[in-house]
Amino acid sequence: MNGALDGVRIIDVSRVLAGPFCSMILGDLGAEVIKIEHHESGDETRGWGPPFSGGESAYYLCANRNKQSMTLNLKSEQGKEIFRKLISSGDIVIQNFKTGTLEKMGLGYRELKECNPKLIMASITGFGLTGPYKDLPGYDYIIQAMSGLMSITGEKDGSPVKVGVAIADILTGLYTCIGILSALHHRNESGQGQEIDISLMDCQVSSLVNVASNYLFNGLTPGRMGNQHPNIVPYQTFPTSDGELVVAVGNDEQFRRFAAVIGRPELAEQQRFKLNEMRLLNKEELVPLLEESLKTKTKKQWKELFDAAGIPNGPIYDIAEMFEDPQISARGMLVEMEHPTIDGLRMIGSPLNLSRTPVTMRKHPPLYGEHTDAILAQLGYDSGQIDKFKQNKMI
Repeated sequence: MNGALDGVRIIDVSRVLAGPFCSMILGDLGAEVIKIEHHESGDETRGWGPPFSGGESAYYLCANRNKQSMTLNLKSEQGKEIFRKLISSGDIVIQNFKTGTLEKMGLGYRELKECNPKLIMASITGFGLTGPYKDLPGYDYIIQAMSGLMSITGEKDGSPVKVGVAIADILTGLYTCIGILSALHHRNESGQGQEIDISLMDCQVSSLVNVASNYLFNGLTPGRMGNQHPNIVPYQTFPTSDGELVVAVGNDEQFRRFAAVIGRPELAEQQRFKLNEMRLLNKEELVPLLEESLKTKTKKQWKELFDAAGIPNGPIYDIAEMFEDPQISARGMLVEMEHPTIDGLRMIGSPLNLSRTPVTMRKHPPLYGEHTDAILAQLGYDSGQIDKFKQNKMI
C-alpha cells in the first residue's frame, strides 16, 4: 500500500532535530527522503551520547528513520553540481543553515529554483530570514528563554525552568510539516514552488496560545504557576497516599461529580466554589480542602473512581512506566525495526493513523553515508567517477 506522500522526493540538508524530525514525519507518510550529511563529520547528533548502540547514538536514531544518507561536500564546485542534479529530480528541500549561508554558496532558493521551478524550500532558522535577529544562531534552549516559555514554567516561587524536551525544535518540525504540505497542495493547483520561512522563535511564540492571549487581553504579565492552570480550578497535581495524580476538571458539571467522588459534595453547592470563575478567585481556600481528601486513597484507587465518574485524571508516569502502559502498545507507539548494527532497535512510533494510507517504517535510520554510492549511480555517475569523488573528498 502506498503512503500518502508516495512519489515525493525530499532533499534534507538539515541537522540536529527540527528539520530531521520534520523530514522523518514526511518519510513515515511515504516520501522518499535523502539526508545530505557533511562529507567529514555528518549530522552532529551522531556523536550526541551516550547512550550509543551499534555505533549509533540514541539521539540520532530518534529523528532519522525512513531516510537514505548521502555524504556531500557542498563547498566544492563538484559537490554543488551533484546537489543541483538532486534538486532537479526533487520536490522539497529542507535546510537549517544560518541565514544567508546557502546564498553565499550559490545554493539559495533563487538559484535552486532555476534548476527546478516547482521546488519547495523550507528554510528553518532560529529567528527567521528577516528582522534584527535574522543573523543570530538560535538553539532550542535560547528560544525557550526568549519566547517567554521559561518565564511561565516552574514553581511559582522558584526559578524559570525549561521543558524537559527540546520543545521549540519539535514544534518547529511540526509547523514545517504543515507549511510543506500546504505548499505541495498549492503547487499541485498552480504548478508553482515557493520558499517557506519558518523560525523556532515564531513557532514557540505561537504555542503560547491562551497564556499570551490572556496577557494581550488584560495586560497582566503571566508568571509561573507550577502544575496549576491559570484559568481552570481544579486543574493540577494532587498528592495521594502513594504518589501524585493529575486531575483536570474542565467544567462545572465535572466539578460536581468530582466533589461527590471525593466525599465532599457540599463543595459544589457553595457559592464560592460552584462556578469555575469563583473557584479561580477562591483557589487558595479550595485547593487545601481537596488535597486533604485526596490523601486518603492511592493514585490507583482514585484513578478507578475518577474514570468511572468521567473525570479526566492521570497518574504521573516516569518514562519506563509510560512505555509499560497497555495503551502505548495498543496504539503502536512502541515499534521495533531491523537495523544492520543494532539488534531489535526499538523506536517511538508515529501518532498518525491514516485509514487509507497508513504510515510505514520502511527504512532504519541510515548509517553514515550508507546510500551515497547508490544515489550517485541513480544520478548517472559511474563507479570510476564515484571513486574519484571519494579521492577528491567530494563525498
